[in-house]
Amino acid sequence: MEREPEKIKEYKTIYTGGRGEIIEKKSRFIATIRPVLSEEEAVLFIEEMKKKYWDARHNCSAFVIGARGELTRCSDDGEPCKTAGFPMLDVLMGENLRNVCAVVTRYFGGTLLGTGGLVRAYQAAVREGLSHCVVIEKKLASQMRLSCSYNDAGKLQNLIARQQIALQDSAYTDHVEMTVLLPVDERAGFEKKVVEATAGRTAMEQMGATYFAWAEDEIVLFEE
Repeated sequence: MEREPEKIKEYKTIYTGGRGEIIEKKSRFIATIRPVLSEEEAVLFIEEMKKKYWDARHNCSAFVIGARGELTRCSDDGEPCKTAGFPMLDVLMGENLRNVCAVVTRYFGGTLLGTGGLVRAYQAAVREGLSHCVVIEKKLASQMRLSCSYNDAGKLQNLIARQQIALQDSAYTDHVEMTVLLPVDERAGFEKKVVEATAGRTAMEQMGATYFAWAEDEIVLFEE
């Protein structure tokens, strides 16, 4: 039986998509970026853009699927070979983005741009589209519950703040419970610091593992 591949510890992706536009010698390049989780989603998105911009000369595309970038595809959609789709894909890969699809729509302005001009324009359009997206870094984390007395709660809160640990939840009853998200590589070191800060009086329980990210100053959990 084959072993499942170990989950990647962190990767960048798009949380919310965006749209950007550039003009190059009167040609309009409209970049639309969207998060996708499968090739099927990417294909549907590309078809959606082709229907939306049905009167455009070209709707070129590129996408990267999988946390390790296992699947990549690109299309020049009628532009000269490797002047559109591949340069677009190169931008996505250069930004280390995963599970993302970009479509660049071109309305021809009457002036030929040449091979180099097309490459630069399509890449610039993707970068402009990305500037209107919310990019996040997903991290694989242990979800830990910390239980302590009210006397030790302040010490734990200070430690969590200093270490910039994601505090997911807090509950106050006859004791204090805090749920934190610890990137897998930081767990052992944090547990040691908790023991030192509270002289071993804090109970720690691992509740599971999940991917999380900071998105617009909020903690977001992901099922994968």
